[in-house]
Amino acid sequence: MIRLGTGRLERVVAVGAHCDDIAIGAGGTLLTLCRAHPGLRVDALVLSGGGTEREQEEQEALTAFCPGADLRLTVDKLPDGRLPAHWADAKAAVEELRARTEPDLVLAPRTEDAHQDHRGVAKLMTTAFRDHLALGYEIVKWDGDLGRPVVYQPLAPDTAEDKVRLLQEHYPSQRHRPWYDREAFLGLARIRGIESNARYAEAFAVTKLTVDLGG
Repeated sequence: MIRLGTGRLERVVAVGAHCDDIAIGAGGTLLTLCRAHPGLRVDALVLSGGGTEREQEEQEALTAFCPGADLRLTVDKLPDGRLPAHWADAKAAVEELRARTEPDLVLAPRTEDAHQDHRGVAKLMTTAFRDHLALGYEIVKWDGDLGRPVVYQPLAPDTAEDKVRLLQEHYPSQRHRPWYDREAFLGLARIRGIESNARYAEAFAVTKLTVDLGG
């Protein structure tokens, strides 16, 4: 397995359709990045949940998942589960995000995600951030849409444990869901770790990647 890095990171974009998407899909990666790059700027956009208890959950959660970072979070008010019907508003929010930052890394849902909101966000990101390293995170769900990832971020055991603890601590509105538990989150991280010769890992999809082998 080839291990590649990005060099010095200064700006990261993280986008989710719903509050908790970013933390579930890439929370361990954010912890790893922010601990390794103090002062990292993280521009986060969530398209639904604004004005509800979930917005407060998201603010507190991402602050914990981005220790020492310059976190700039926007939580929009699009209706949960109805993103395709509000395509123009979603596109405008993503384009506004793009206009205010030039990230070294983009974290967003996978284009193959079965949830219509996740998939819609993913499609918007591929056009708004054409020349950026964009990694599509995965979210385990009833649909059984987990694929075969091609990019892995190994997680130190304490980082994987921190991710699960923070998910449980900061999203009380989700604790009633049957899939929202320690076994699900840590189990998937263990499987992705096995696939990447690590104890734990988060996995990502890549729609398009350009390399410069002569640089």
